[in-house]
This record gives sequence, C-alpha cells and structure tokens, in this order.
Amino acid sequence: MMQFLAKAGLATLLAAGTVAGGAAPASAQVDVYIGSGRPPPPAGYYRPPPSDYDRPQRCQRGCDPRLAEDIARDYGFRRARVVDVTPRRVIVEGWTRRGADEISFGNIRGCPVLRR
Repeated sequence: MMQFLAKAGLATLLAAGTVAGGAAPASAQVDVYIGSGRPPPPAGYYRPPPSDYDRPQRCQRGCDPRLAEDIARDYGFRRARVVDVTPRRVIVEGWTRRGADEISFGNIRGCPVLRR
C-alpha cells in the first residue's frame, strides 16, 4: 500500500510539473493592451491643410532649365549646363565629340531647339 501511495504521489507531482511547465511559456506570449496600444501623435499632427491646398498648380511658362539640360544630353552633350536665360532663349553649353559646343532652346513650354 505504501508503494502504491508513493507511485501515486510521484505521478501527481509529475503531472503538476508538466502543467506548470506548459503554462509558463504560454503566458509569455499573451499581451494585454488598454486603448489602442500606440503612443499619442506628436503635437501639431492634426493641423489643417495650408490655405492654397485645393488650388490648381500654376502652369509653367517658359522652358525649365533642367529640361533644357536633359534635352541637350539627349542630343549628345556631356556635362551640359545652362549658361544664359533670356526672355526668348535658353542657352546650354557642353561637350560633344567635336569639343565645346552650345545649343539654344526657345524659352517657351517644351523647350524647342532653335539652333544647334
């Protein structure tokens, strides 16, 4: 009888240890949040949009110098840079196979080539 009680006590301890060992890792995976779980946004986060937010953008008038440089590169200019912008022309200088060269664009939308 004593041997039976020892075996039953050992079985009970083993069962209790297994249950306690299984519950400890599972409890580490449970997260409890009160509220949204995120910190509040910084001050000024919910500010109204600027006054000109819904206005359409102004149409670009004239030739953009960066566009003129890009077009000059398409024509084979290396190290192209804008050297002069007048009301009528945008002049870009750079290097071609023949050496230093310049190209002129009309100062209107689209930058048409005037003289190569």
